[in-house]
Amino acid sequence: MQHRIPRQLARDRATYGMDDDPRLDAESAAAVAAARRRALRDGDRQIDTAHLLHSLLEHAPRARAVFDGDPRLARLLGYLVQRSIGYGLRWQSGVEDSGALPVVTAVEGLSPLAAAALENACARAGRRDGAPAGGLDLLMEIVAESGARAVEVLAHAGLDAHDVRARIEKNLEE
Repeated sequence: MQHRIPRQLARDRATYGMDDDPRLDAESAAAVAAARRRALRDGDRQIDTAHLLHSLLEHAPRARAVFDGDPRLARLLGYLVQRSIGYGLRWQSGVEDSGALPVVTAVEGLSPLAAAALENACARAGRRDGAPAGGLDLLMEIVAESGARAVEVLAHAGLDAHDVRARIEKNLEE
C-alpha cells in the first residue's frame, strides 16, 4: 500500500533540523518548523519560499498583519492551500532558484532562495537590534527576490511584492 504522506527518513530529519536556530524568535522558528512539515507532507525535498510564506501567515501574527484588511488575503491563502493539497499552482523545476544564486543550498533542506532569505533575515535582525529574526524579517526577505515562489504566489493573488515590502517596512517601524 502506498502511503499518501511520504515517510521521513533519518537523513531527512537531520537535514530539516534548522527550525531550532537560536537566531530566530519563537514565531519564526515555529513557522520554519511548520514549513518543514508542510514540505515533507507535500512530498517536496526542500522548503521553498512559498512554504515559508504559508507558515508565516499561520504562525507569525505580525507577518499576517501585513495583509490585514486586504481583500486579496483570502485569494492568497486560497492559492497556498491549493498548492499544499497538490492542486493549482505547480512548479516544474525541482529546486527554487532565481539563477542568481548558486544551486547549492547554504542550509540543508532549504531551496537556495529560502536559505538566502533565512540568512538575510537573521542578518537584518542583527543589524537592527541584535534580537533574533522575527516573522517580519523573514517575510521581508522571502518577498525580496523576484524569482521566489512566494513572489509568484503573491502575484497570482494580485499582490505586488514591492507593495508588500513597503507594508512590512511600515510594520517594522511600529
